[in-house]
Amino acid sequence: NGVFDPDSNKVILAYSDSDNSTRGTAIVGTVSGTSISFGTPTVFNSGTTEHIGITYDTTNDKVVIVHEDAGNSSHGTAIVGTVSGTDISFGSETVYNSESSQYNAAAFDANAGKILIAYKDADTTIQSRVATVSGTSISFGTEVEVDGGGNYINTVYDSNSNKVVVIFTDSSNSNYGSARVGTISGTDVSYGTLAVMVTSITEDIHSTFDSTNNKIVVGYKDGGDGDKGKAFVGTVSGTDISFGSGVVVHNASTNGFDGVVYNSNLNKVFFFYRDSSTIGKVVSGPVSGTAMGTIRCE
Repeated sequence: NGVFDPDSNKVILAYSDSDNSTRGTAIVGTVSGTSISFGTPTVFNSGTTEHIGITYDTTNDKVVIVHEDAGNSSHGTAIVGTVSGTDISFGSETVYNSESSQYNAAAFDANAGKILIAYKDADTTIQSRVATVSGTSISFGTEVEVDGGGNYINTVYDSNSNKVVVIFTDSSNSNYGSARVGTISGTDVSYGTLAVMVTSITEDIHSTFDSTNNKIVVGYKDGGDGDKGKAFVGTVSGTDISFGSGVVVHNASTNGFDGVVYNSNLNKVFFFYRDSSTIGKVVSGPVSGTAMGTIRCE
């Protein structure tokens, strides 16, 4: 997973390094024209690290990484990173869930100055906590349930409504793609009504916020329709979200859906995925009303 640091104009990637005993590792990237170069990889967790999420806190100018720490009973764990030049350093790891935590995701709420962490708990429920960064430390509010069960959790901040949206596969409702809007107040979060995005098996969920059209765009693999890549546009109103019609992004079996990114300069949403032969591909298109416009290959 990756995130952009607007303070240093760097990109930070967090990953499980299969060449180094699957340790949690981060690296800083510098974009120049159409090229990117990287600094030295830094290990932030020496145990097996899985289900990694990352966000950037613009209030404190810090990177926050959340993950499942298999070296510590698979507990949900967070760590704060500081970018300096082409390097990143970290504070101490802090546990936010002392049970198994999968599909960890994080989004920074710029209005509240807080981070919302969402994750699948050991009892398969989707839980969440509000996190507060102070220096290189992080603390957490009370755990709040998002849904009775789910997978493929994704979080995105809507800067127009000042809400964080949690999008997920609802295992308690036929694995349909679903979402809830979260409102952060202090160190707590509350949620609006559950919204079903699509009545089909939804996997590999990724999302972005289109700041020009004030829409949330979700890309995913449709397990109920031949694993095709698809996209939905969501509109937040108050504490709820509604979705328009779905659009096919890749009209064939998709091996994996890897990311969705909004480019404000081009006013386009870019969808990254792997086709049936695992070749990485990218397509893009603009938001048109409550749906995606024409999708074109890049």
